[in-house]
Amino acid sequence: MFDILMYLFENYVHSEVELLVDEDELTKELTRAGFHQSEIIKALSWLERLADLQEAGTPYLCNHDQQSFRIYTKAEMEKIDVESRGFLLFLEQIKVLSVEIREMVIDRVMEIDEPTLNLDDIKWVILMVLFNAPGHESAYEQMEDLIFEQPDGRLHS
Repeated sequence: MFDILMYLFENYVHSEVELLVDEDELTKELTRAGFHQSEIIKALSWLERLADLQEAGTPYLCNHDQQSFRIYTKAEMEKIDVESRGFLLFLEQIKVLSVEIREMVIDRVMEIDEPTLNLDDIKWVILMVLFNAPGHESAYEQMEDLIFEQPDGRLHS
């Protein structure tokens, strides 16, 4: 499923090609690209749920404290490694991610049917969530810079 999400993001969203709106046509395109029907359905469902999160807002976060610290569940810690959790915290600290967007990222990560995701995978999920979050264009651009710009030297020794 994650491969399909990456394929869609790289070939349609990130390349600024208009995404096919007809689900049947998109399914046929993905099948021609070599993806299995069951995985296509899971990926499209994942994207629909992401859109639902954006439209519904985040009612499960309506009473959060901006100074609170996120405690991960056991399942979240098994799927999101220490490096990735640290990266999410870093993105919050530099204001790329809000608490609400972080929760959307975690929600979407937990719905991916892989036992674990590495930091690069998490970065792509963050990009997908930010791309679909109205009003977060600047954060999306910052995240793109963090992913695609490779520093020439070490930042710290």
